[in-house]
Amino acid sequence: MSVKEPFERVVVVHGPTVLRVCRAVLGPVDADDAWSETFLAALRAYPALPADANVEAWLVTIAHRKAIDVRRRAARAPQPHVEAASSASVPMREVEDSLTLYDALRDLPERQRLCVAYHHLGGLSFREVAAVLGGTEAAARRASADGIRALRARLGAGRPAALTQGASR
Repeated sequence: MSVKEPFERVVVVHGPTVLRVCRAVLGPVDADDAWSETFLAALRAYPALPADANVEAWLVTIAHRKAIDVRRRAARAPQPHVEAASSASVPMREVEDSLTLYDALRDLPERQRLCVAYHHLGGLSFREVAAVLGGTEAAARRASADGIRALRARLGAGRPAALTQGASR
């Protein structure tokens, strides 16, 4: 019989992975809220989690649900009216040097973005990704491969190492 780690250790070990997943799904602005909500929910449910459970997959599943909650809240929130910017200003997105992994991930279709985030950044197997998102393992694998191909094309030679590691899972 295995013994569960203390919850504080779970946060230390899996916190960075959950934050990467939240950032990939929501972007850097809303990721902290989803991360906090994930661990608050996990803290409540942790005592009932079986000792042999895959804690990382469990946390990524919770993060997925919390990210959906954050998105829904943002969609319901009133949006401020912003005056059109001066035509002389150039949005940061158009500056090639400001392109980051999260900018490129944001532009992927949702299914591809989630599959890439959960598999390559969250460390879930394609079977686990399919269980979280609903669908088949083959569909998750295909969406992830298409997303990685699009990211490589967009980011070129300067692609982050996180996208090339773990591609064989």
